[in-house]
Amino acid sequence: MTQIPNDLRAAIDAATAAIEPRLIALRRDIHAHPELAFEEVRTAGVVAAELSRLGIEHRAGIGRTGVVGTIRGARPGPILAIRADMDALPIQEQTGLAYASTIDGKMHACGHDIHTTTLLGVGAVLQQLSGQLAGTVRLIFQPAEEAIGGAREMIAEGVMEGVDMALSLHNRPEIAVGRYGIVHGPATAATDEFDIVLHGKSGHGARPYAAIDPIVAAAQLIGQLQTIVSRDVRALDACVVTVGAIHAGQARNVIPDRCELNGTVRSRQEAARDAAESGIKRICEGIAAGLRVRCDVSYRRGMPALMNDEAMLQRTVAAIRAQLGDVADEFEPSLGGEDFALMAAMVPAFRLLVGSSQPGRTDKVHNAHYQPDERCIGYGVRALARTAADILA
Repeated sequence: MTQIPNDLRAAIDAATAAIEPRLIALRRDIHAHPELAFEEVRTAGVVAAELSRLGIEHRAGIGRTGVVGTIRGARPGPILAIRADMDALPIQEQTGLAYASTIDGKMHACGHDIHTTTLLGVGAVLQQLSGQLAGTVRLIFQPAEEAIGGAREMIAEGVMEGVDMALSLHNRPEIAVGRYGIVHGPATAATDEFDIVLHGKSGHGARPYAAIDPIVAAAQLIGQLQTIVSRDVRALDACVVTVGAIHAGQARNVIPDRCELNGTVRSRQEAARDAAESGIKRICEGIAAGLRVRCDVSYRRGMPALMNDEAMLQRTVAAIRAQLGDVADEFEPSLGGEDFALMAAMVPAFRLLVGSSQPGRTDKVHNAHYQPDERCIGYGVRALARTAADILA
């Protein structure tokens, strides 16, 4: 029976070093031509062309603009899915780089171009090792992560059928390039939305007693909503209730007949999620009764929290240690959303954080000036390729 060679570390390092310049060139090409959610036609074409060049079997048009590559090992075994996102953000780039976005109002400000090319590199390395693998690697190039919709559409078209476990990655500019971050348990937050419409009675601003003022009711409501986190949610749990938009009135001397609030709830635990939803509805009922408004509440549950499987986390850390040494550190969880959570809800899964900070910079993602260190591509390839090879050894 063929075994993974003892010099696997050297083999992965050599294969990664050989392809790294091409991966950086591909990344710069994708970066210069960003595409928003479900617009990733050109990006998907770049991915498909590179998979063809590498001799990797693939299908395009999955989940609208997604691409799925398949690497089959020499022996039967489990199916390991590795997912990368491809979409950009509606941001005007201000980096001044030679390969900056050529599309006004669109930018790869979250590093999905990094993720896409990293997964291409992982595919290139694992394709070389395929004769020594037991099982199958499914490379998932996903659209529309920022719109929180691409994973759902790819799953609906069968991308997770037969999958036994899954990996993903995200670059982090808070982590030094060459190091990695790991988060135990819930790594991101559930992303819920709410809309509240307060219906009052319009009237002259000089005679508020003859009207029912929804703006005053909204002001009290916003303050009361903040007590959900401080008094309804367990202190050890993470939860945020944010009102991000208010719409009411058109004139300074007219009390309008309605006021609309739009907001989001982020939570890492289901108990906190339940407390926030019930708290919003209860407080709205109280405001309606106390201030004579009618309060309509729409609460929509979005992505669940991304749950990192502990066994997958430990296998990844062990693989990184074997390939690169003791370079994986504990990292704080995020209250951002991530639709890889849908895949992680189906099989044991882990999302690895790959350090991408450039020396002397303090960048953040979703920023017009974001400039990740491109060396993180090679580090991502080494970590994920080694993890996949060890899992399918």
